[in-house]
Amino acid sequence: MSTNAIIFLILAYFGVLILVSYFTGKTSGNDAFFKANKQSPWYVVAFGMIGASLSGVTFISVPGWIEASQFSYMQVVLGYIIGYIVIGTVLLPLYYRLNLTSIYTYLETRFGNYAYKTGSSFFLISRIVGASFRLYLVANVLQIVLFDALGVSFWQTVTITVLLIWLYTFKSGIKTIVWTDTLQTLFMLIAVGVAIYFVSDALGIEGGNLLGYVLDSDLSKMFFFEDYKSGDYFWKQFISGAFIAIVMTGLDQDMMQKNLTCRTLKDAQKNMFWFTIVLTIVNFVFLSLGLLLTVYAQQNGIDAHKDDLFPVLAKDHLGVGVFVFFLLGLIAAAYSSADSALTSLTTSFSIDILDIEKKYSKKEQVAVRKRIHVLISLVLILVIIAFKYVIKDESVIAKLFVFAGYTYGPLLGLYAFGLFTTWQVRDSIVPIIAILSPILSYVISANSLKWFGFEFGFFILILNGFLTFLGLILIRRQQH
Repeated sequence: MSTNAIIFLILAYFGVLILVSYFTGKTSGNDAFFKANKQSPWYVVAFGMIGASLSGVTFISVPGWIEASQFSYMQVVLGYIIGYIVIGTVLLPLYYRLNLTSIYTYLETRFGNYAYKTGSSFFLISRIVGASFRLYLVANVLQIVLFDALGVSFWQTVTITVLLIWLYTFKSGIKTIVWTDTLQTLFMLIAVGVAIYFVSDALGIEGGNLLGYVLDSDLSKMFFFEDYKSGDYFWKQFISGAFIAIVMTGLDQDMMQKNLTCRTLKDAQKNMFWFTIVLTIVNFVFLSLGLLLTVYAQQNGIDAHKDDLFPVLAKDHLGVGVFVFFLLGLIAAAYSSADSALTSLTTSFSIDILDIEKKYSKKEQVAVRKRIHVLISLVLILVIIAFKYVIKDESVIAKLFVFAGYTYGPLLGLYAFGLFTTWQVRDSIVPIIAILSPILSYVISANSLKWFGFEFGFFILILNGFLTFLGLILIRRQQH
């Protein structure tokens, strides 16, 4: 595929997103930027959330897991279902009852200012790193397939990438993203479908036999009950999946901000119900694609593994058509997650850290929010460039989940303590507990195999949340 054709594809893609931004951005106040005026159709939010949940990380990394982990990731996905039920029945009613813009405002109401600032700060750290991982991945691929040949350096690629996101989100924020994410989810799913069609055809699998082929393969083993010490053990991954869904969706301003744009709580709950069903199916489809790609690589003696599997096969072995849709799907998957991350980071920093709703007039709030939007964009650029020298050979999604286990753990502990106890705590000590819990979790996890003969894996999130919960018990105020 020629360089000019790739440039045209990218420009056409972003042209469509900017066009959507133009039509949705006719109102540009903070109510539109933060809440989409609470007018989003629930089914549009549900479909768009699929792309935001999967991201470019899933698009690249999940297919590359099959060779080493088979379908064990479905154990985590099945756990997600439990987590989403908790979000729909416990967290969404809470957020709608309190009429929140930032979900971390709950922590101020329940505990005090220190807990509030701690929760929002942990989200900011988590989401900056998570969004940067995702954007790093797509920027790296674009660098290899396009910008290296044009003599454009990596930092320039990153800057262009983030600038394009800023360009279509700066005016109406979440109001635009609800619609652009829907479009990007559609592009991503079409890309996966095209890849499955061509790979299965190359392997001589007829369409009607595709599901049987996948299920009959040794690589599609889904449930692992044999060794409770293993990171792939079913109950460990299933329970971890439930908690991952709760914290990375239900306690995440990025994902919840979309839900809170629905007109009513009932609409938001319908959105979560259908989102859960479709996301489970889509994850299975991604794993099936990974199985087909792995078999194709093995049969043809192609040395491509982990995060390199899908890009290498799409670029060099499966034809121009697959490569075009691969690029389209990768960009769609990455940007559907990153654009909402930029908006939610702007929202959280503006409301939680700067308190713009309390300290500024309506007109001043818009000006401050615009400056923060630019600032967060610059931070993402710097962090992505830094990752160029940090990320080595591990699957990016594994790094993302490991990091999330440490940064979302204190949020899990804070919300669990707030929802399931009536105790008050010494608010000023909450930041210390939130910092010590991840450190202790890391020490325990790093030595768990030696001390207990046990691998925590994704379970680290639960340990971290438990240690935070325990710490909050220790600093509770005596009731009189």
